[in-house]
Amino acid sequence: MKARARRFPGPRCLNKALALALVAFGMCFSAQAAERVILDGVFKQGGMVLGHVEPGAAVSLDGQALSVAESGRFVFGFDRDQGPHAALDIVHADGARERRELSIEARDYDIQRIDGLPPAQVTPRTDKQIAHIKRDQEMKRQARVIRSQGHWIFETFIWPLTGRISGVYGSQRILNGEPRRPHYGVDVAAPAGTDFVAPAGGVVTLAAEDMYFEGGLIFLDHGQGVTSAFLHLDSVAVAVGDIVAQGDVLGVVGARGRATGPHLDWRMDWYGKQLDPVFLVGPMPDPKSKP
Repeated sequence: MKARARRFPGPRCLNKALALALVAFGMCFSAQAAERVILDGVFKQGGMVLGHVEPGAAVSLDGQALSVAESGRFVFGFDRDQGPHAALDIVHADGARERRELSIEARDYDIQRIDGLPPAQVTPRTDKQIAHIKRDQEMKRQARVIRSQGHWIFETFIWPLTGRISGVYGSQRILNGEPRRPHYGVDVAAPAGTDFVAPAGGVVTLAAEDMYFEGGLIFLDHGQGVTSAFLHLDSVAVAVGDIVAQGDVLGVVGARGRATGPHLDWRMDWYGKQLDPVFLVGPMPDPKSKP
């Protein structure tokens, strides 16, 4: 019997096989490239994103250099009025450059009308009141200059206390009929004298008993540029420089400053951008679900 001639694939078959191989290689390469940058978070106004790159990489958001931990973890966020686009630039440890174009979802914000405030808390007029406010502004400015290198921001956050939510992030506030700045935190109503705790670990950078608008005020630096603020406190239980763990008591709920009733106003800041704390902790737990 004659040996059967072996057929080799023609050019069309070779091109098809090569194309399939290139597609497979491209998918593999893309997957490997994607794994070099991991982003997990909320891409909305007020949202925060946790990222991870290979150790030694440099990261910037819209030209602002980000703090990257030795492990490669980093954080960034979007304020209330963030536009629809942002650009994340990465210079990998091997020198390769990468850009991620981010789409940021806009949100609809409520209008909150608050009446019955003392007129001086809406429009301060006296020299003494204005001097008090200027002193407070300088205290807050100095406290925000301090930025720790801690990694508490990577903990799973908890609510500092549970209760009815009486104010939400981003709402436009009308105080005694006069439009004012939006609200940048979440308000949790609770009886005066209720303890509240640290939602995550951190170092205390401000602990003031008598701020004009905020009453008792605490700044808790979680690291990577993220700071929690707790307002309207009746008293504070910590001092500047204290390092606290998640669940440690920070102070007592009150109704001091610009407030009409006892509640905790919890805010979060990332390098001057106001973030929505609810994105870190999720919905308020139902007290009926507790064992």
